[in-house]
Amino acid sequence: MNDGPAPRGRGRLLRVSRTAVLLLVAALVAMCGATVPQRGGPPWASPGLVGGGGWPFAGEPLPPADADGAAYLPGSSAVRLRDGRVRLVPLGGERAITVAAHDPRVAAAVRSDRTWLARGTVPGADLPAPPPPRPRPHPQATSPVGPPVVSPRPEPVTVPGPYRDMAARALLDLRLLTRPNGASLASWYGAWRYSWPRDSAFAAAAFTATGHRPEARRVLRFLAGVQSADGRWAARYHADGSAVTDGRPPQSDALGWVLWATWFFRTQDPEAAAATPELWPMVRRAADRLARSLDRDGLPPPSPDYWERSPGSEQVPDRATLGVVGPVLAGLRAAATFARDTGRPAEAARWRAAAQRLAGAMARDFAPLGYPRSPLRGGWMDTSVTFLGPPFGPPDPGVAEACARAARKQALPNGGVLPGEYWSGNKKIAWTPEMALFALSAAASGRDGEARSRLDWLARHRTTLGVLPEKVDENGRQAAVAPLGWTASLVLLTLTALERPLPVPAP
Repeated sequence: MNDGPAPRGRGRLLRVSRTAVLLLVAALVAMCGATVPQRGGPPWASPGLVGGGGWPFAGEPLPPADADGAAYLPGSSAVRLRDGRVRLVPLGGERAITVAAHDPRVAAAVRSDRTWLARGTVPGADLPAPPPPRPRPHPQATSPVGPPVVSPRPEPVTVPGPYRDMAARALLDLRLLTRPNGASLASWYGAWRYSWPRDSAFAAAAFTATGHRPEARRVLRFLAGVQSADGRWAARYHADGSAVTDGRPPQSDALGWVLWATWFFRTQDPEAAAATPELWPMVRRAADRLARSLDRDGLPPPSPDYWERSPGSEQVPDRATLGVVGPVLAGLRAAATFARDTGRPAEAARWRAAAQRLAGAMARDFAPLGYPRSPLRGGWMDTSVTFLGPPFGPPDPGVAEACARAARKQALPNGGVLPGEYWSGNKKIAWTPEMALFALSAAASGRDGEARSRLDWLARHRTTLGVLPEKVDENGRQAAVAPLGWTASLVLLTLTALERPLPVPAP
């Protein structure tokens, strides 16, 4: 009900009240600048997360205005600001605070992070240092189109390069993105603040490879807990484990990646896998679902893959892309080996037969064409060709040649790569997970020089805090959210593959 205009005295009181509220809001903004987005800039524009031991693995983005001159305290997620103070999430806290450098909470936060890192390994520490980074190009300058230059492995030196720092930061960022219930978030902001089974599988593999097995186990248990009875997963989940209901259908590649990550976990820690009873029912449901899904030609049905787009937009809409075929094949092989090694011969035989049917279909429909994204003569290449070789499948000269061809066709003047040939999005922006996939493929296949060249590019294109972003623009600047969990996981797996061979599912 509208009672008409307020009396004059009441109007004066309302004006005073509004003024007080505005002053209060301004004061809160001044005190809590760490959590208020920058006006005029993209809301994801942060060079990294502030952490430091808060529970539950709490982290907040550092505003760009505070990034100038800021740096992480080595081996931690606490940030030293330009004025010498330190921003961190204190032990037991959930929000970032800014304190003097001598505050005892700083030492406690650094000690907490370093203790966690020391419970596993930080890959890359023993690798010879890479050559010094090239000067950043002028914003108007470009470099020639083509894949990164492959140079011979340099002689070992004692000065550590950027790899250990990049690996430690990637590990700490993955920890900040992983909730206590095992939900591993893609990143911290908006459309990224969800748990994709695909990304989570790689996070579990990265934690496994670096010896941080409790975290890997937590991620896999989360995936087991949210799996549907029919063996599938939703496209993505909220941090509390509830499915995101935005109309996206389940994505078949997720089943393959989770099966591969679960098998990988067991190869590295059979005792921990045996002590996690949720794993076998999850494997059985997912592998049976994939095996039953193969058509009479041996291929899975069309499904969105890591490009997150409808099959109807593909060159061959009624056939599965290589982004689905590769992970499904890796997953069926991994599940068959998991079953064999845990004394379940019937399931092992069933899934091995399904994998062989799928491998035959791929050899018939994709291999003669050079492994394009869609089974079409002259079909476009994309990064999913890396899913067919090590560490996901056995070495194959044809696959290696296709990887090199895809990398050339996807190369950008800034040295990075597009997700695929004739990418429909911004054609000047490089994607770091695709670059990291090419790096992992090279490292796992023994092409160390190529792997290191791609890692060097990733190291040079981190944010000012040393964090791996999702995208890099034509001028070498961060062009999307940072950190991205998938890129961090892939970099950790690549560095591990340079140090020791990664297992490959038996064909």
